Amino acid sequence: MSEQPAPADHARQQLEPAAADAVRAYAAQTREKADQFAAVLEDIAANGLPAVEDCTPWEELREAHLARLASQRPAVA
Repeated sequence: MSEQPAPADHARQQLEPAAADAVRAYAAQTREKADQFAAVLEDIAANGLPAVEDCTPWEELREAHLARLASQRPAVA
């Protein structure tokens, strides 16, 4: 991607109000997730890694996530 600003002679296309609201909502969700992730990293930096016994194996996390995704899909006949 180019880091150069768009030429001044091109007008920006305005979004419909509903689309703009959806973009703002997505930005807020993304910001919240980034803040949570940053908090975890700051905790690790301050306190070190958690004990292995306190952690959930990645395989269990993966399976739980796949189950959530599968439950959201409509059933195929």
